[in-house]
Parts: sequence; C-alpha cells; structure tokens
Amino acid sequence: MTHPTTPVPYRVLARRRESADTVTLDLAPAAAPLSPFRPGQYAMVYAFGTGEIPLSTSRIDGAVLSHTVRAVGKVSEALCRAERGDWIGSRGPYGTAWGSPGEGDDVLIVSGGVGLAPLRPLVEEVLAGAEAYRTVSVLAGYRDPGEQLFLDDLPRWRSRAHVEVTVDRAEPGWRGATGLVTGLLDGADFRPGRCAAYLCGPEVMMRATAGELLRRGVPAERIRVSLERNMRCATGWCGHCQLGPVFVCRDGPVLGWDLAGGLLATPER
Repeated sequence: MTHPTTPVPYRVLARRRESADTVTLDLAPAAAPLSPFRPGQYAMVYAFGTGEIPLSTSRIDGAVLSHTVRAVGKVSEALCRAERGDWIGSRGPYGTAWGSPGEGDDVLIVSGGVGLAPLRPLVEEVLAGAEAYRTVSVLAGYRDPGEQLFLDDLPRWRSRAHVEVTVDRAEPGWRGATGLVTGLLDGADFRPGRCAAYLCGPEVMMRATAGELLRRGVPAERIRVSLERNMRCATGWCGHCQLGPVFVCRDGPVLGWDLAGGLLATPER
C-alpha cells in the first residue's frame, strides 16, 4: 500500500449529480490504491492545476472511493466539473473515524446539508450489522428539497432503519417534514444512556442538535461530531486548523462532544 503522504493518481469512474451544485465522484486507482479508509476519515483530493481540499469519503467500496463535492470554491468547482475518465490526485487516509456503536445501542445519525456525505459510509456499515443494535435512526435536514442527497439510497435505508428528512423551506409537492432537524428527534426511538449519536453538518446545526441531546440526557461522550475547520495540510504541520489544543486535521475530524463542545463554544468566523 502507498504511504498516506504520497499522492496517488485516481481516474473518475463515474460522476453523479446529486443537486444543482453537488456531485458524487467515484474514483478508481490507476495502480496501487491508498490504504483502506474507515468511515469518517478523509482524503486530500487534488484537482490538477487548481489545488487540493479535504474530502471525507461518502462511499467505500474496496479500492473505489466516492467523494461528494459541493461547489463552493475554485478547487471544489474544478472537482465538480470533472468528467468520467478524468484524472484526480488523492492522498490519505487521514484523521479519525466515526467508530462503531456498542452492541445493543440505539444508533442515532443526524445530518445537515452535505453533512450526510461523511455519514453515509457509517450508515451503510451500521445497517449491514443492524441486528446488533436495538434501533437505528437516520435524520437528515436540508434548506430545501432540491438539496437532498442519495435519494436512491433512502428506500433501502428505510427498509432497515427509521429515516426522516426535513427541509427549512418547503416547495410545491413536498410531503415531508418542514423545520429544523432537531424537530425530528421526537420521532426517533432512543434511550439516552444507550444512544450512540453521530452528527455532521454546519456548526450551528451540530451545536443545536448536541445541546438538545444533552438536554434529553445523552452523555457528551456518546455524541460524536465531524469538524472540518480550515484543514489544509492534513498532517498538523501548517497549523491552520488549530482549535484550542486540537489540530482538527490530525486529531479529528471526528471528536466526542465532551471535547468538541468546548472547542465549538465560539462560532467559526
């Protein structure tokens, strides 16, 4: 296997448009692949001639890696324009993983916007062994119905888990819930002391959801979040992602709320 600091050429195997500004790229290695990724870990993905950004895996299928990219800057825009057959560089895996719930736990997975992408491999892993858990709930929030991700996955997930989607702004024909994702917690079956909670999305969403779970009695150490503040080098050398005593790229991106809660008390500017 290639050392995780060495970029590896990957070819775009498939490209799927998820929404107006978001695509999923399936990448296949040109030769030896990167070392195996675990759900929650990320790669530094390079658009040749433009630059690189950190991207969590949204699917792990052997040597094929999937990344779901929202066009919000020059590099992500270049990656979103990539077509089947194009070359992309990738190095990793980096960072911490989501980890596995305990046997008999109630699993609660909550996302906001494109935050469902880093959680998707965890959903797949949990559902593959769903008999080990008492309940599994997947709650997803979006600004509007057009932002929804992985629509083809939802029927399969719903066959094995409680899945709900809410939007901030409903559109004609929308039959789902409307409101903040925290409003879906009432419909999820979980015992606070046996809940393994995983959150990913905008920081304001994670703070609000973690706060509500704490209010309901879920211990802070049972709530895990993914942070992606200013990650650039992925090795802790440049210091851009330092958050208190933590280098997010190296010590995260997945952290327990018992540590992350204090770090996120000051909103990102």
